Amino acid sequence: MSRRIEIELTSSRPDGSWTWRAAGAREPKGVLDGTLLSQGSKPGDVVKAEAEFDIDGITIVSITQGRVKVDKVEKIVLVGNDKPFEAVTQQLAKKDRGDRRDRGDRGDRRDRPARGDRPARDGAARDTDRRPRRDNAAGGDKPRGPRRPHFEAPPELPQRPKAKRLKAGSTNRKAVLSELPEDQRPIAELALQGMQTVRQRLKDANAALAAEGKPTMPEQSVLQMAENLLPRLRVADWLDRAEAARKDLADLDLRDLRSVVAAANDPVIERAENCRELVAELRAGLTARAEQEHLNWLGDIDAALGVGRIVRALKLSGQPPKAGALFPDELGRRLAEATSQSLVADALADRWIAVLEAVAFAPIRAQVTVTSKPETITPDLAKTVERLGALLPQIATALGITVASSNHAPKPLRAVRPPVKKLPPKPPTAPKAAVAPEATPAVAEAPAEVVTEVPESVVTESIATESPANDEG
Repeated sequence: MSRRIEIELTSSRPDGSWTWRAAGAREPKGVLDGTLLSQGSKPGDVVKAEAEFDIDGITIVSITQGRVKVDKVEKIVLVGNDKPFEAVTQQLAKKDRGDRRDRGDRGDRRDRPARGDRPARDGAARDTDRRPRRDNAAGGDKPRGPRRPHFEAPPELPQRPKAKRLKAGSTNRKAVLSELPEDQRPIAELALQGMQTVRQRLKDANAALAAEGKPTMPEQSVLQMAENLLPRLRVADWLDRAEAARKDLADLDLRDLRSVVAAANDPVIERAENCRELVAELRAGLTARAEQEHLNWLGDIDAALGVGRIVRALKLSGQPPKAGALFPDELGRRLAEATSQSLVADALADRWIAVLEAVAFAPIRAQVTVTSKPETITPDLAKTVERLGALLPQIATALGITVASSNHAPKPLRAVRPPVKKLPPKPPTAPKAAVAPEATPAVAEAPAEVVTEVPESVVTESIATESPANDEG
């Protein structure tokens, strides 16, 4: 049975035969009779051939000339014009009613009743029979109601640049791993993720070996090896984080800087000679950064209070750079007075809700008082006061809203993100045509043999090397 394949002519022989191979591959290959080819064939041509496959090999029966590529380039020819270019200008005439005499003969209008003397059309009064307009005193226009109170937003304040997050490198960890024997590196990489990861991976590997009927690995030997490697790995991991923190010490987020300094309290890191100088530098930098961030925090609150951004000042006061920081009495008194003055009767209900949500989690919430009730207590406002009543009991009492005694301390509301519009699913595409097995390169199967995760196999090898020592003991 013959098949059609694409072959590439490689060379011609003196006896008139030609050598060929599969197009784009090394195999299969063979020899064909030169009389099957058309005149002008040359090495490198790709043609379609009818081939018979048998035990002795592949025999080319006939040749069909392949498609010849034609370089087709479409060109747009610009035809010139010998006429001189003349610019075009446009000027619109003003709209005019024109002479009313051009309306033509309108016929005899004797059937129209007499209107008496008509006034001239030069701006004089038209018709004296029109009913005069009544003034407001006579009950003409309806009196307008009171305007809705309008809240004018205070000016914006410049925002401080966002702090950088810690991006640790891997130089020291790679250096430690490169010094280890090849059979210990997978265990060291697992130990970097914690001993729990090593135990779980070892448990899964033993379960797989037991299912296949193979001998399992001794857990104690693997865990002991990981524990012996762990101190060096912890020091290398901390050095990578500490060097990245020192690089961005002036702009690093205080949370990341504190985590690096807190990790330096590990006895393994304290005993390391190459970490002591870096630990002292980071601790001094953390102290200076904390003092500067505290001053910036108070300055931002004072600036927001100065321009009238009460809600922003209240939110900032509840977010100190260091937990337990004392709020200044003078600044707290000013903030409480400004907050109390913003809760007035003619303020909108939304304004009341925004201020109450911010003051409930501020350090000066006990100093805020309400001198006048809002004109209208909306259901949303009443619901907000009930939710925050445990933190603002004096405001709930002033508004006459009863708060249940069993209410727990509420938490700040989270910002609601707008729903993301889902894109319609893509239409199904037609499957690609399958490639003939003969035309597929033999090396295409090689990537399937690559193993991306081999900790278990390497662990097996490492245990195999250590098991005689354990048996001897």
